[in-house]
Amino acid sequence: MAARTVRLTMAQAVVRYLCNQFTEIDEERVPLFAGVFGIFGHGNVTCLAEALERVQDKLPTWRGQNEQSMALAAIAYAKSKKRRQIMVATSSVGPGATNMVTAAGVAHANRLPVLLLSGDTFTNRLPDPVLQQVEHFGSPSTTVNDSFRAVSRFWDRVTHPAQVIQSLPQAIATMLDPADCGPAFIGLPQDIQEIAYGYPEEFFAETTWSIPRPRPSRDQVAAAADVLRSARNPLIISGGGVRYSGAERAVASFAARRGIPMAETIAGKGAVVHDDPVYVGPMGIEGTEAARELAETADVVIAIGTRMQDFTTGSWTTFPMDAQFININAARFDAVKHRACPVVGDALESVNDIDAALGDYKAPAERLVTAQKLYAAWNRLLDKGQAPTNQEVPSYAQIVGVVNRMAGPEDVMVTAAGGLPGETIKNWRCKSPHTFDCEFGYSCMGYEIAGGWGHAMAMGGNGTPIVMVGDGSYMMMNSDIHSSVLTGHKMIVVVCDNGGFGVINRLQTGMGGAGFNNLLTDCRVVDRSSPRHVDFARHAESMGAHARHCESLADLESAMEWAKATDATTVLSIASDAGAWTPGGADWYVGVPEVSPREGVQAARAGQEEFRKRQRLGV
Repeated sequence: MAARTVRLTMAQAVVRYLCNQFTEIDEERVPLFAGVFGIFGHGNVTCLAEALERVQDKLPTWRGQNEQSMALAAIAYAKSKKRRQIMVATSSVGPGATNMVTAAGVAHANRLPVLLLSGDTFTNRLPDPVLQQVEHFGSPSTTVNDSFRAVSRFWDRVTHPAQVIQSLPQAIATMLDPADCGPAFIGLPQDIQEIAYGYPEEFFAETTWSIPRPRPSRDQVAAAADVLRSARNPLIISGGGVRYSGAERAVASFAARRGIPMAETIAGKGAVVHDDPVYVGPMGIEGTEAARELAETADVVIAIGTRMQDFTTGSWTTFPMDAQFININAARFDAVKHRACPVVGDALESVNDIDAALGDYKAPAERLVTAQKLYAAWNRLLDKGQAPTNQEVPSYAQIVGVVNRMAGPEDVMVTAAGGLPGETIKNWRCKSPHTFDCEFGYSCMGYEIAGGWGHAMAMGGNGTPIVMVGDGSYMMMNSDIHSSVLTGHKMIVVVCDNGGFGVINRLQTGMGGAGFNNLLTDCRVVDRSSPRHVDFARHAESMGAHARHCESLADLESAMEWAKATDATTVLSIASDAGAWTPGGADWYVGVPEVSPREGVQAARAGQEEFRKRQRLGV
């Protein structure tokens, strides 16, 4: 008996398939694909949009202002949902597609799922070259969508309508695989989208997907337990994988029961609250002094769900040369890094298995006592740095302190790139788990406001995203203020105006260079007497948001109270000091010229040479 088929265009088949995919969150069956961010143009408006329009009740489409920011919002949504629900972002051909490449890099670096569906040029090539097509003289099948190959976990171009039967399930399996999670890209050529094909009805059967929890091998668990039993000064580094696994409580409980201090990576921050008794703050270059000192004395480091980026490891100078590492990770690639004892598996399953294999091991009591003393001293330093002073322009620490105090326990802080990551990672005190999102895997300027929009969608009114953004990132991408007003997803945006790219100026001058082209006072202008100030409040108002400019910390506090009561996205701006930074953290390996006439550069180079002597070998 022949299989029953349904005749649909390729675009209609893609949409129908997506509508029939489900997952479970907290024992509730929900659509796997929560919606689509779309800007339509030639390549996706006549076929894909036609199919999406007819399923708005099942798969809602949200209109953004920029393809990159739409995809960034989709990434934030997935992060808020702990990778258990996915958004789609679709674009037209050409620049609409390449606008999403940066966002794909963000998703890839952060191991986050997003499905990117981009229009593509004609496979039959009869009308070539078409509008917005980039021709490759010696490779006619190459299009700009090939640029996604470098930043996608799964890449495909559909050249026959039947191919989606194989491609879509593989894309979903990739995005839901903890070891291989990341963006999936599928190019949809215009002439293939329109073709009708007899698809098997079984292809569109409702399917419920689950996130796999791979168990580690017994041998790896036993080896890790042997290493940990030898530790007198262990340290846990909790990464983003802990949060995505849902292992936050298990890891904190393991740390408390075994007497092991627990630090976090940037992606991992928010697994526990700020005053958890085993917590010592974030680890690395933007970390706490408590975490740094504990890392420098550690004999065994248990790294859970982290790729051990240089900002976590202080460019691999933070740990003793003879420290042993136990790397627990769903991805083998991360588990075997830096001569570690690898444990390849889900964070929750792996921690539970190691815990069961440890017997009665407990770290010496003084290890956790020392950690708590160091962390208490760090908190006193934060209190001092956040306290009001008579200075005319407040510091980042003071601004973050005010916003943090005014935030509700369910509000989510969102930031990325520039000076605010370091200042929020150090100064923001999480009141509830999973309320902190700093995009620093790719350090993408422009993520902040788009990310706030995505979080607002995912949170569904359970708390409010509080976006903290510098003036540089705001100028780079701010149009989703209007998107959030248009769609009715409220966020609070706090713009810290320090007059340019303050943290890069800090790095530039800190390595002996002259301030150049980073702060507005150092950039080239025709008439330096002309005003260069941006009125961020008025700009936000022009996009439909509520807005206020704050002249002081007291103004900011009252404005935050007002912003919490408004009915739509609200933007607050305040001047911030470009030269005041919270101390603490590890050093960083950066390129400094071997030769330079500047004495400051020469001194910085000498400092780097001494610093690099402390690096562990990367083998």
